[in-house]
Amino acid sequence: MNSLRTPDDRFLNLPGYSFAPHYAEVEGLRVHYLDEGPAHAAPVLLLHGEPSWCYLYRKMVPILAAAGHRVIAPDLIGFGRSDKPFQREHYTYQRHVDWMAALVRALDLSRITLFGQDWGGLIGLRVLAGDPKRFARIVVANTGLPTGDHPPSEGFLRWREFSQSTPNFHAGGIVKGACRSRLSAEVIAAYDAPFPDDRYKAGARQFPLLVPIRPDDPASQTNRQAWQVLQRWNKPLLTAFSDSDPVTQGGERAFQKLVPGAHGQPHVTIHEAGHFLQEDKGEELAEVVARFLA
Repeated sequence: MNSLRTPDDRFLNLPGYSFAPHYAEVEGLRVHYLDEGPAHAAPVLLLHGEPSWCYLYRKMVPILAAAGHRVIAPDLIGFGRSDKPFQREHYTYQRHVDWMAALVRALDLSRITLFGQDWGGLIGLRVLAGDPKRFARIVVANTGLPTGDHPPSEGFLRWREFSQSTPNFHAGGIVKGACRSRLSAEVIAAYDAPFPDDRYKAGARQFPLLVPIRPDDPASQTNRQAWQVLQRWNKPLLTAFSDSDPVTQGGERAFQKLVPGAHGQPHVTIHEAGHFLQEDKGEELAEVVARFLA
């Protein structure tokens, strides 16, 4: 699988981001991840989505690490400092799941708290369903586990069309447009840093087409099987969705209704936050997760 690697100098002097890089090899590809906090503490696994990278978690990582947790925030393959296969057909939903599952095994993680937003939830919940004994609890935020049995939101369909038709897939501009807060030019540029040119964006371009929107989509049945695992999940699950995300609005209800471990939990709504609530309200969200862990 031929891939590209973003030059390291693209990641120098990014605002609010001074974390040391860590790397693991997964199926011949290099995966980058942050690893902060006590090395022997139970890990909090922060999984990002589209078209962001672990920079999205820069406000949350220090708070969770200071609370005594080991915080691991990978870059998905195709994003951040991880390798980027440059042919779109190399990206499938199953491959993304396999790559992250392989990273969890390579780091030999256990007692994991999974935090998934956007594709971080779509992938992370599948990783969990494949090896649930490694996981202790779940936090889901502006995400889902679609099977195609219900129509997608209009917000998602508009995003899917835009992602395939826009001549300039501007990652920083996309993140900016899905936030409620005002992003500085330097922060927008940091979200662009992994993508020197369009050749690096194959994974980002492909992601929207991988979401199951019909019952017979390639990932539909596997996601149904993952829901079967979640419907037996008795460990804690917390929902922390924002109040201003047209793509995932109302998605928390399925988790609260169908997952036994969600019953009686202190679910929260993050106010005045858009799709990328880690950017809009990262410190508040980190405190929510820390209280949940405590």
